[in-house]
Amino acid sequence: MALPILPFALVAGAIALARNVQISPIVQSVEDSLDLVPEGMAARRDPTGQQINGSYRWKRTVRFGKIGAGLEIDASALGRIKFRKIN
Repeated sequence: MALPILPFALVAGAIALARNVQISPIVQSVEDSLDLVPEGMAARRDPTGQQINGSYRWKRTVRFGKIGAGLEIDASALGRIKFRKIN
């Protein structure tokens, strides 16, 4: 009987990813920048056209029952792509 390879590949990938994760300190200026990101997806380009910045924020509140405890989920991401001509 042939064994499916996908589950083994997913487990191997998860282990490889877990070995490369590093715990870094929390930088308050970065946390403040992520709090300023508006909800939704946005992209901006600088006037010279050499840099594109993108941001994404998803913020939801989930309640367990009508009067139960709640959980707020706030996911933010910032990205930057720079183009530079090299002679």
